[in-house]
Amino acid sequence: MHHDHPSRLPLTSISDLLAAVPYLLGFHPADSLVTVGLTGKRVTVAGRADLPEPATVTDWVHIAARQHLALLRNVDATTAILIGYGPATTVTPVIDTLTPHVEAAGITILDALRVTDGRYHSYRCQDPRCCPPDGTPFDPHHSPTALHAIVAGQTALPDRAALVASVAPTSSAAMTAATRRAQQRRLTVLTAAGRAGVIRAGQQAVNEAVATYAAGNVLTDDEAAWLTVLLIDVAVRDLASEATGTEAWHLSLWTDLTRRADPHLAAAPASLLAFTAWRQGQGALAAVALDRALTADPDYRLARLIDHALRHGIPPTALNDQPDPTL
Repeated sequence: MHHDHPSRLPLTSISDLLAAVPYLLGFHPADSLVTVGLTGKRVTVAGRADLPEPATVTDWVHIAARQHLALLRNVDATTAILIGYGPATTVTPVIDTLTPHVEAAGITILDALRVTDGRYHSYRCQDPRCCPPDGTPFDPHHSPTALHAIVAGQTALPDRAALVASVAPTSSAAMTAATRRAQQRRLTVLTAAGRAGVIRAGQQAVNEAVATYAAGNVLTDDEAAWLTVLLIDVAVRDLASEATGTEAWHLSLWTDLTRRADPHLAAAPASLLAFTAWRQGQGALAAVALDRALTADPDYRLARLIDHALRHGIPPTALNDQPDPTL
C-alpha cells in the first residue's frame, strides 16, 4: 500500500503548514531551523538543522546556507519558508543572518516564522490585526493537515530522542548466542560451498525474511542472527536492498533486525533501514538509522552514500537513475 507523500497535503494556512512539518520531518522539531521548499505551489522538501548558539551564528551561516540551498536546488524550489523553533534569543539571529543568503541565491522567502511555546510569530508581518505581537496560538496536533497525515499512516514521533530510541539496540544473551552459532554455520557453508554458497544462503534468508514480515510475523533469534551474519557479504546486502519496498512492513523488518543485530553487525541492517525509510519519505528515521550504521562502521559505503544524499536533499530515485555497481 503506497501512502501519499506529505508534500501533497493541502497547505491552506500557516497553522496547516506548521502542523505538516512533523510529518515532513518524521518528528516534532525543537531548537531547530526548518527550511520548507516549494516548487510551484507544492511543498517538495523539508530540511532541519540544530539552532547554533547566538555567538556562533556568523560562522555557522556559511555552511548552513550551502546545505539549505542545496536542499532547495535539488527539487528546483523557487520559494521557501524558514521556521525557527525555540526562544527569540536563538531564533531571531539565525533568521536575520540566513535570510539575505537565501534571497541572494534567487530564492523568494514566502515567510519567516518563529515557533515558541505553542505560538507562532511572523518576521514578515507587522500588522497587529493578523499578526498579534505576542504571537498566534496553534495546535500542532489538530488541523486538517495533521489529520490527513495521520490517516495516511504518517505518525510523527514526539522528538528526535524518541526516534533514536526506536532504533536502539536490544541486546539479549539469547541473540548473542544465536549470533555465535550463525557465525559457525556461515564458516561451514563457506568451507563447503565457497562464497557462492554464502550468497545462495543469503538470497534464501532474504526471501524468507521478506515473506515472514509480509505475513505480519517476526524472525526467531536464530533466523535473525543468520540473516545479520549473511548480510556481512555486500552481495547479500545488495540482494536485500533490491527486495526493499514501500509497504510499512519493510520498515518493520529492518527496524527489527537493526535493533536485534549484534551492534558490531548493525551497519548492513541499519543502512537497509535508512534506505527503506528514505524511499518512504521518512528522512528523520533514515538519519537516525544512519547514525547506528556509521557507529558500527564509520566507513560503510552504502551508509555514507545515503548520508550524502540526505544532507543534500537528493531524492532516492537518483539511486535508481544511476545504478552504481560498487554500492
